[in-house]
Amino acid sequence: MHDALLCVAEGDRVRCGLCPHACLIAEGASGICGARGVVAGTLRALTYGLVSSAAVDPIEKKPVFHYRPGSQVASFGSIGCTMRCGHCQNWEISRPKGADGSVAVREMTPRDAVSFALKTGAEGIAFTYNEPVIWLEWVLDTGRLAHESGLFVVMVTNGYVTPAGLDAFAEVTDVWRVDIKAYSEEPFRRLCHVPHAEAVREQAVRAKRVHGMHVECVTNVVPTVNDSTDELRLIATWIAAELGADTPWHVTRFTPYLEFAELPATPLATLERARSAAREAGLKFVYLGNVDAPGAEDTYCPRCGTLCVSRRGFVVLSDNLAADGLCGSCGEPLNIVMYPAR
Repeated sequence: MHDALLCVAEGDRVRCGLCPHACLIAEGASGICGARGVVAGTLRALTYGLVSSAAVDPIEKKPVFHYRPGSQVASFGSIGCTMRCGHCQNWEISRPKGADGSVAVREMTPRDAVSFALKTGAEGIAFTYNEPVIWLEWVLDTGRLAHESGLFVVMVTNGYVTPAGLDAFAEVTDVWRVDIKAYSEEPFRRLCHVPHAEAVREQAVRAKRVHGMHVECVTNVVPTVNDSTDELRLIATWIAAELGADTPWHVTRFTPYLEFAELPATPLATLERARSAAREAGLKFVYLGNVDAPGAEDTYCPRCGTLCVSRRGFVVLSDNLAADGLCGSCGEPLNIVMYPAR
């Protein structure tokens, strides 16, 4: 265990200030995420250094398309989450609380993680698989070493974090890849069983405007929940207005699972409808995920129409980019980062 950051004592309990749940935790108990608990009167990071998953992935798998395209990232996950999404694909590691024995974990130091990344030839580290916000202390220690070693850092997150929490991550985070599960409160609650959809959006804006992180958004489109044209248009319009028209939006197909097993998979026509709404809102880069459709994952120059990055699955097949991430044909900025922005 490791002492936790962002907390304050309130009587005989401790208030956690990392996410909007603001859990008031008694001795011997843990917060909603299961990763932070009170031991001997002190809030502890119960999962510090506990790794459930470690692998090397293409950055496109996160999905991140406009930061170091074609690069490999050492990816680490732990246990727990701030949400309880009814369609979570990684529920085996997101729902346990602490090291309860239901998930096999191994202990890794931050130096172990960075050594793993360097030995495998990865160019960055991604905190992913479960919710990395609740892993704050290990992310900070690992991220600092990663930057010292020339590696970039990606947070693959549901974005449910307080301003103070986001500010803490800013020290080590280059990419904030955030889920925008819904814009409106009702579908947001139905999907992830927590309130405050606006909190996710506010911190995504803060990540970009205040801290200069590269931000990409993902919406898993679930039939009958967040798939209305109005809902999709609200998300697209918000991204364009608050994060910028050149912010990538990944619109992905839902696969029936867990509490939503009775729903159908997202029709391709629905994803195409989302892309049309995004284009009407002014978004330049909209990608369709989890589908095999021509051009769904390719990057085209919004100015001259050149195919700038050709992708298939998680593989970059070819690119026509200038060294600084501009269109190789006309020089149009594409919001593509080719080198760590530090």
